[in-house]
Amino acid sequence: MLDYLGNLERTHLCGTLRASDAGKNVVVMGWVNRRRDHGNLIFLDLRDRTGICQVVLDHDLVPEGHKKGEAVRPEYVVAAVGRVRLRAPEAINPKMPTGEIEIEATELLVLNDTRLAPFSPADDAIANEETRLRYRYVDLRRTEMQRNFWLRHEITRAIRESLSAEGFLEIETPILNKSTPEGARDFLVPSRVNPGSFYALPQSPQIFKQILMISGFDRYFQVARCFRDEDLRADRQLEFTQIDLEMSFPRQEHVFAVVEHFLKAAFAAAGVDLPTPFPKITYDESMRRFGSDKPDMRLPGLTDVRSAFMDEQLATLQIDPALPVVALRIPNVGELSRKEREDNHPSFDLKKGAKFIDDFKRLAKGFPESAAKVRELAGASDADFVIIVAGDPAHHINASDTKFEGRLSEREINVYAAAGNFRSELAKKYADRHKAFEVTEGCVATADPKSGKLLDGSKAFQPIWIVDFPMFEYEVASGKWVPAHHPFTAPHEHDMPNLVSDPASVRANCYDLAMNGLELGSGSIRIHRKDVQQQIFASLGMSEEEAKARFGFFLDALEYGTPPHGGIALGLDRIVMLLTGAPSLREVIAFPKTAKALDLMAEAPTTVTEQQLKELHIRVALKN
Repeated sequence: MLDYLGNLERTHLCGTLRASDAGKNVVVMGWVNRRRDHGNLIFLDLRDRTGICQVVLDHDLVPEGHKKGEAVRPEYVVAAVGRVRLRAPEAINPKMPTGEIEIEATELLVLNDTRLAPFSPADDAIANEETRLRYRYVDLRRTEMQRNFWLRHEITRAIRESLSAEGFLEIETPILNKSTPEGARDFLVPSRVNPGSFYALPQSPQIFKQILMISGFDRYFQVARCFRDEDLRADRQLEFTQIDLEMSFPRQEHVFAVVEHFLKAAFAAAGVDLPTPFPKITYDESMRRFGSDKPDMRLPGLTDVRSAFMDEQLATLQIDPALPVVALRIPNVGELSRKEREDNHPSFDLKKGAKFIDDFKRLAKGFPESAAKVRELAGASDADFVIIVAGDPAHHINASDTKFEGRLSEREINVYAAAGNFRSELAKKYADRHKAFEVTEGCVATADPKSGKLLDGSKAFQPIWIVDFPMFEYEVASGKWVPAHHPFTAPHEHDMPNLVSDPASVRANCYDLAMNGLELGSGSIRIHRKDVQQQIFASLGMSEEEAKARFGFFLDALEYGTPPHGGIALGLDRIVMLLTGAPSLREVIAFPKTAKALDLMAEAPTTVTEQQLKELHIRVALKN
């Protein structure tokens, strides 16, 4: 028989009681984490979101409560009334914050029982993620998950306070919006009132935050929900949260300073000191050094080893002498067997027109001086695994050779990208050997946000700004240069004259923030002139009629005194993922989707009734 709560009120949270509370009469409520029956004494570990405390049911003192204690099982919901007392010295549990005390119960109420779940929140690890997601309401009770979402709250609060202190106003923008091109598929919502018409869920608040600048708000931010219908992976979900902001009259440096300030506050909320300012490199430099525009700098970068080979040697090795020849090294991996090397080959992107040499012993036999020079240039020890990546003349890909002094061509970028991707994949595979990621894991595990002390995060978290991206990219199918970013990104002022005559030379006034191999955020200085915006739409292949149909209201708004403006959006989920050490976003989003875009708990998506479809004037036509 279950008890009613009645007028009983909780006086303390389970995890907050300490030795200083000894002698107090308390009422605690929560879930039974574990139960131990010692005959006349029953011990209940009672859990709520703050932690665990021990409740003692003594048969001689509380016979009715003891009887109830015999019946309760883990995950029953109970309320315990009693007095806090100090544990005997030999019974103190130093691993529990409440380990010095226990509650001598005078009454126990059993508020609810439970079905037997496939796993217990008291378990340290649950291997089957699908089971966890199916029973998410049980999974979220686990101490690790409770901490993740407490930390997410603290990080979000710190960001909000930082931006508010800098004069930003938090303003909400519409969820039901107009479909606009932003790099991914839109989620469409049919309108019942306007048959045949659709809203789109926002991929970002882009147009509206620009309109807020036109409206004179000067500094806007939002903890914004965004939606993108794209393939899922560990750092990507269909719905996610951005720290979105926009400023009037900014330079890039102003945006950087604001972001660095709120990220420093966010990391401090997690117990980590993040040094500022962040380093800054150009896109071309990032590709040369790391083969990526979201570099992980905890590992050695790429090394130009072209000077280690003569032209005839490159010809023998079937390497294109006109393209980069770079070496990557993974520390402490050692010599790999042929089978081990072959297992790595699927991770190399052959579509980039590049090739690799990973049998360094064989290379050293044929070209001993070159192999020695490569190791010297790369700073590689005998224990390091070294791979050479270069252009493959036998697999020439359709890309632009257009090159400007000091700038990379698309074909060069492809070779660097192939090397960078291989570097990233091998770094993940051999993490237990090179141990470069352990500094981050150690920092996350050691940081204590509640202690008031900050750990040095300079080695564990390595942020970097990437600037000067190409404004356009070469589209093989059409043989034309097309915008590489969303269509509201401004070109560099010095490159404006080349927009039509020489698009390959134009740089975008945009910037990304990367950290530990993740893109945390992306932003730009925006186009604030209608004539330039129309020109960019035209370069996207939009006719004037199409641009007016899709963006007429925005083009009109640009004619009404639009100030220069710019902003950025950072992924809140990714920031929290880094600071909790979580392997995927699913650990820091309360109700995530699986890789197949399913919500296993709510069993979504589902079919709907014919009546619902009829009301929306929709007919479903499935392919066989």
